[in-house]
Amino acid sequence: AAELEYESVLCVKPDVNVYRIPPRTSNRGYRASDWKLDHPDWTGRLRVTSKGKTAYVKLEDKVSGELFAQAPIDQYPGIAVETVTDSSRYFVIRIQDGTGRSAFIGIGFTDRGDAFDFNVSLQDHFKWVKQETEISKETLEADTRPKLDLGFKEGQTIKLNIGNMTTKKGGAAKPRVSGSGGLSLLPPPPGGKTAVPSIPPPSSTSTANHVTPPPMLKSSNRSSTDILLDLDAPASKIPTSTTADIWGDFNTASSGVPNQAPQQSNWVQF
Repeated sequence: AAELEYESVLCVKPDVNVYRIPPRTSNRGYRASDWKLDHPDWTGRLRVTSKGKTAYVKLEDKVSGELFAQAPIDQYPGIAVETVTDSSRYFVIRIQDGTGRSAFIGIGFTDRGDAFDFNVSLQDHFKWVKQETEISKETLEADTRPKLDLGFKEGQTIKLNIGNMTTKKGGAAKPRVSGSGGLSLLPPPPGGKTAVPSIPPPSSTSTANHVTPPPMLKSSNRSSTDILLDLDAPASKIPTSTTADIWGDFNTASSGVPNQAPQQSNWVQF
């Protein structure tokens, strides 16, 4: 697995100073003022890389890129990289060679922003390492937990309640009523009645303006010639009841008019 891991670059700073520092005589932190800051022992390029969960601080030549020293870092903050107590631009790192020997040296940046980027690159890497460790732990715990068996056992059935129809899994459902055309029709509600549209009552205006026509005489098998002959017939041949029904009110009104001219004898009075 280690061979398959690739190395990624986290930060590159083109100018870094390296100092030989005196051994620490007490438990108090390192102080950059104890170093010879005006006369660095080596100047070159700093590159921060990562391979898997381990970060590396590499000091390289500016021109050729030859490795001068490197410091593997397993955790941060830790003993591999420490800050000084009197400045934010200087750090103490523990370098190691291939034989297992180690030494503590001091590094410093001219620009304060370069020191900030160096510090943040290490913090982000180990924050990612912490998250990956927690995710792997949760995945391992989930794999070791007993899994729930939610499958149906042999012969086990369930009941489904769909609306007002209760069926059993594997059983036949009740047929539905179909109307004409193959469409499913719902039965009428219980106790329902068909509503009959009401006829609106006639308005008073239409009742007042309505005139009932006079009744027509019904005759059977009579032609238009017979009707004309009845007009020339004497008044005695016309039924009295018919004359009274149709013209009675007219004759009464005519008799009440004064100074009415005498009727001629050749006209038939109706």
